[in-house]
Amino acid sequence: MPGQGLAFDVAHMLAGGMVTVSFMLLFQDRLFALIQFISLHALVLAMALAWQAYIQTAEHLYAAAALALMVKAVLIPVVLHRLVRRLRIERTVEVVVGVGVTMLFGICLVALSVVVMLPVAAKSPLMWEDLSFALAVVLLGLLIMITRRNAVGQIIGFLSVDNGMTLAAAGARGMPFLIELSIAFSALVALIVFVVSLSHIYKRFESADVQALDRFRGDTP
Repeated sequence: MPGQGLAFDVAHMLAGGMVTVSFMLLFQDRLFALIQFISLHALVLAMALAWQAYIQTAEHLYAAAALALMVKAVLIPVVLHRLVRRLRIERTVEVVVGVGVTMLFGICLVALSVVVMLPVAAKSPLMWEDLSFALAVVLLGLLIMITRRNAVGQIIGFLSVDNGMTLAAAGARGMPFLIELSIAFSALVALIVFVVSLSHIYKRFESADVQALDRFRGDTP
């Protein structure tokens, strides 16, 4: 096992890598690019989980890493990619606000994550950074959901939130494997519901823009 300092440095680097990919997701306005980056997001998560399994000597985290790799990094992106092609969904994702404003909000959320987790630093300085990064990933995922009008963009934001929760569960040592497993499969269940719902929405409105539902209810002119 590597020295404690190196072990935590690598863990922090991988968690920080997930935050970096989250910003890449915020920057993108093309569907296929979003799908590729959410796959990269899950790949970095799988690496982070495998490293946590190594430094914690927690064998169940290897299973969580394998699930993240197979389901989140491979299966879900492939399904989303085929869905976009099959339904011929508009490839450009319309955003609520400009990219610059969105990135600024993202930076503020990262700072907020650090401030919120400051009480943890007094009790566990090394764990504090991992949990701060995990919270940042969750908040950035929520920001992606809020700022994307396209349903596919919103599900990608949800997947980012799910990845952040999984990272937090791995960083909080002693988390039962059952909880980690339920977090991993929640993404798969949500994807199934999303695919069915999106197919019905697209058949009804010939659009994946969620504003179509507001117009149907009469909320917008």
